[in-house]
Amino acid sequence: MNTPQDARQFAPATQRNREVILEILLQVLPASGTILEIASGTGEHAVYFAPHLKPRKWLPTDPNPRSLASITAWIAHSPSDNLYQPVDLDATAPHWILPDTAPITAIVNINMIHISPMNACLGLMVGCDRILRPGGILYLYGPFKQNGEHTSPSNAAFDTSLRAQNPSWGVRDLDDVVAAAKAQNLHLINTYQMPANNLSVVFQHGE
Repeated sequence: MNTPQDARQFAPATQRNREVILEILLQVLPASGTILEIASGTGEHAVYFAPHLKPRKWLPTDPNPRSLASITAWIAHSPSDNLYQPVDLDATAPHWILPDTAPITAIVNINMIHISPMNACLGLMVGCDRILRPGGILYLYGPFKQNGEHTSPSNAAFDTSLRAQNPSWGVRDLDDVVAAAKAQNLHLINTYQMPANNLSVVFQHGE
């Protein structure tokens, strides 16, 4: 008989980036409330971040049934009393159905917008505007073009491979993402250079 742990998936990038991402999250996240993670993937980030971010709560989400099963299995394997069970949520949905939690003070989105159509990024921004209160934080992590150019040959090759899998995928230009955020009352407050030619990009919801 299968156990919940059998559903756990493993993303090698998580092991490489989780500590440096946590360093930034500890600097930029509000001190309390619920952190809503959009596109939690395997769930490895959720179970790693949650215990390090107490007293904040962590709410993982994903639209993929296999990912939801993996997140559930990871939570069973590495439980934390501030970590909610995952929610089925698609960033492009016009309404996000979420459980009752402590107020959502920040939204975290790691490695999604380049492995999804642009409307997932746009939907993320709309959802953030709807859910976040003034002062709320949106944190993005991943590769970005800057000034229309790739920041490294490896990112250019990665972009080519993504578009070969799906023409609607690809590394986004930071200026386009910032403009999409600004249209939803989310204002860029900082970017951080990260390992492997990635960026942490932090927005704050306006008044």
